[in-house]
Amino acid sequence: MGRLSGKVAVVTGGVSGIALGIVEMYVDEGAKVIVADIQAHKGAAIEGRFPGSVFFSACDIRNEDDIARTMAMAEEKFGGLDIVVHAAASVDHKEKIVDLTTQAWDDGQANLLRSHVMCIKHAVAPMERRGGGSVILVSSAAAENFSPAASMVYVVCKGAVLYLARWAAFELAGNKVRVNAIVPGAYATSMWGQLVGASTDVADVMPAHLDEMMSGSQPLPVAGKPMDIAYAATFLGSDESRFVTGTQLAVDGGLSVFRPAVPREKVMAYLEEAKAQAEQELQRAE
Repeated sequence: MGRLSGKVAVVTGGVSGIALGIVEMYVDEGAKVIVADIQAHKGAAIEGRFPGSVFFSACDIRNEDDIARTMAMAEEKFGGLDIVVHAAASVDHKEKIVDLTTQAWDDGQANLLRSHVMCIKHAVAPMERRGGGSVILVSSAAAENFSPAASMVYVVCKGAVLYLARWAAFELAGNKVRVNAIVPGAYATSMWGQLVGASTDVADVMPAHLDEMMSGSQPLPVAGKPMDIAYAATFLGSDESRFVTGTQLAVDGGLSVFRPAVPREKVMAYLEEAKAQAEQELQRAE
């Protein structure tokens, strides 16, 4: 406890999935957090869970003004900015190269790559005013070891994030701003629902039905949980990592070493089954 005491963080995508796990651990470790997301109703709920420790910023990560306002909010609400974790993303970019439109590419790239650049850009000045800081970008194991469920846009942009972290670490070292990347493997989050057209409510329930698929996705036969990423993000945000920059930290159960051969059709069938189970669960709860 207290590893982040006195620190102020911005966590994008923080109302759900692995980013929510990061927010929960950051608060437990003493940080104040600005949660940036587009889901305002969930943002209000997380503010209610952590009164005084968390404020919500309605933020579309494709919009630079939203990102700039969110970073400024950290100073306005809590007096500074020490950590940025950019975890928000979307996997709903399914077009193959031969079908890809410039609009689809621009939207995917804005979501999955440009937003990382903008988060770094607008974090530098407030971090400098605190004497330095830590930027943590979230990439994906799919960037280096392709997933059958991933798309070209997702894979290419997540790969570029890894090189962005290295370049930014080099460029900003003199500013005492450290930049590192976490590389998650397969995690049961609501984002999988996007691949099968699930509603937001259904997608939120789907992770409870995905552990079997996740357990078989990498050499370690267990399902990764948000807290596994949160431990890594806590280390990289804390003073324990004061001499760590430009690195890639894989938190993937060995997926970067070996990815079991699972056909895309099998992955999609599993997701459809999880979607149906989630829909039935919600119907029973009504």
